Amino acid sequence: MNHAVPAGNAHLLRLATYASVATAVMLLVAKGVAWRMTGSLSVLASVVDSLMDAAASAINLVAVAYSLRAADNEHKFGHGKAESLAGLAQSAFIVASALFLIAQAVSRITTPQPLADLRVGFAVMGFALLLTLLLLLFQRHVITRTGSTAIQADSLHYRSDLLTNLATVVALFLSAQGWPLADPLLALAIATYILYSAWDIAYEAAQHLMDRELTNDIQQTICDIALAHPEVRGVHEVRTRQSGQIKIIQLHLDLDDQMPLVAAHAIAKEVEYQIAAALPGADITIHQDPVSRCRAIPCDTPCPGRE
Repeated sequence: MNHAVPAGNAHLLRLATYASVATAVMLLVAKGVAWRMTGSLSVLASVVDSLMDAAASAINLVAVAYSLRAADNEHKFGHGKAESLAGLAQSAFIVASALFLIAQAVSRITTPQPLADLRVGFAVMGFALLLTLLLLLFQRHVITRTGSTAIQADSLHYRSDLLTNLATVVALFLSAQGWPLADPLLALAIATYILYSAWDIAYEAAQHLMDRELTNDIQQTICDIALAHPEVRGVHEVRTRQSGQIKIIQLHLDLDDQMPLVAAHAIAKEVEYQIAAALPGADITIHQDPVSRCRAIPCDTPCPGRE
């Protein structure tokens, strides 16, 4: 059974990418003005972070749009892995921004510079905090509904951006109180957190690209549904993975040896529809085996003696 991405999910994903790009552009402009007026390295750190966010969000927009395309003759499992590729690209952007910040912070520690017009900095960073928080709340809703890897990666961007903004406000305050080194030191702390975020994003994207199994709970749900059918004698070779928004599921059913093919096919279809009802949009493939070829064994155990 091949399914397209549910229409509601597709709409949410597109809205999330548009909101992300719009937010990144607004924050980039506002923070750029604040940096020019204050000269704060922490504000520059936030500018660089927003620049990376804007570039990554643009990549995300293109990748999500591509991932939502229907399966075709060259991509019969769909284009969902474009989301994971976008996640890897975003992690590269994050690493680049962190290394730039580290270099700037070390330079500022060795050559301190006074800050100017801190009121503008406070006002802009307050605006950035509010806008970023609103975007994160919307992204959380989208992630809960869709489980999108690309939106999760983008949300990590903006969570690090939220921390960057908070750290920048603290740095500006401490600098105003006569602690000039607070600015570059907090920039170093921000860069460290950004590197940590990059690892999270890259790891999650790589796991999807390597076809990691779906969660144990989902696998157990699949097994329970299949075994609940009165004619199913066992289930084995359950294989699962995620491709963008599509869960791909394969399993074998053990049925009575003398069951007619028509009846076996009908049972497999019933199980398929029940799994699809529990996991909307899933791509499900079911193979029927005679029970004499394989004992009724746990779902996660390979059928002994099978080639």
